[in-house]
Amino acid sequence: MAADSKSSQLDDIQKLLLERIAKNDTSGFTQLLTQLKDVNFVDDTGMSLLAHASFKGNKEAVQILLDMGADVHLNQHGADYTPLHFAALSGSTDVCRQLLDAGINPSSINSVSRTASQMAAFVGNHACVETINNYITRSGLEYYTQAHGQQTEPLIPPALLSAFHTFVIEINLHPVRIALNAQSLGLLRILSNLRKTLALMCEKEMQKTHDMNELLAFKFHYQGWIVAELIRCEEQFKAQHKEKTAGGEPEVNKNDFIELFVKRVLKENKQGQLDYVEYTLRECAREFPVRECTIFRQIATQFGGKDAPPALVILRNAINGMRGFVDETSYCSTCGQEKPDKKCSKCKAVQYCDRECQRLHWFMHKKSCARLLAASLAGATTQVQSKGPIDTSELQEQLSKLSA
Repeated sequence: MAADSKSSQLDDIQKLLLERIAKNDTSGFTQLLTQLKDVNFVDDTGMSLLAHASFKGNKEAVQILLDMGADVHLNQHGADYTPLHFAALSGSTDVCRQLLDAGINPSSINSVSRTASQMAAFVGNHACVETINNYITRSGLEYYTQAHGQQTEPLIPPALLSAFHTFVIEINLHPVRIALNAQSLGLLRILSNLRKTLALMCEKEMQKTHDMNELLAFKFHYQGWIVAELIRCEEQFKAQHKEKTAGGEPEVNKNDFIELFVKRVLKENKQGQLDYVEYTLRECAREFPVRECTIFRQIATQFGGKDAPPALVILRNAINGMRGFVDETSYCSTCGQEKPDKKCSKCKAVQYCDRECQRLHWFMHKKSCARLLAASLAGATTQVQSKGPIDTSELQEQLSKLSA
């Protein structure tokens, strides 16, 4: 009876809106919204309109609803699923982040005592797990945009709060991605303060008496370590070009040291291993200030194990969590971003996020591109030959069956 009562309370516009979002008809959904006075209503299952949009992973619809005042805390669902639970089940990291930015509680549990992150892990939406677990609120970072004690200015300029927040919650832990993010977000000019801030955040996290998060603490330590490597690289780059600049030659681009860092990271040895990354990340783990915590022991044990995986894999699994199964997800050969949509136009064997990533990786890829292309062509030829000549009589027989 209660369900029938809720259903009967919906007017025609509300019912049509639910139908439009169920079909992911964003255009029709948006047009109907202009006729709605309040977006905060629920259907016969207790799901809000925002919950429906979240379950469909419809980023545009979710943002429109949030802008219209949709309440992220409205939850009358029988199994206590919040919009974040539904977003996590949809697999949309963008919607998860929209809801988190809007202030939804990631720790809310459903009727079977599972958080949104745990539900995402259950269905294999690992990127959503990482997005939720790595999230911290923007307001939690405002402290570092204010001067304290004897400081004459804050560590992070208030104008860079949004950029700093984006940098901190990034789930891609590849050193190149961290460097490129610092560059694109305009943080290169405050690298020294950025490193200090991340160190303070790590220390603050480990000093908590309640709700201490070792994973975030280690992540802040790791990000700060990579920033320190960037600073070191910048200093070396400036020293190398000081004499050239003094001699009247054109001044080098102040961001050119990023390319120097990227080449250090991506340079492979004869066995195809990344020596710089391996050494740097092991040093990073070794210098973690709190040796008694679980994450440090876990990483140290894996580093010392026989046939240990690369250091970057160990650190990524420790911070973001191990994936329940090995999927066929592809990664950018430069920055490690998941599901890149570009390929090398020649060999088609390596993938990139964009032209910039392809350009940065060319110094290494050019050594193997022709070989990979030859191998690909040879494989295609072998596959065609293995099928043998076409049997025309068999083909005619199959065609006759189809037309019968």
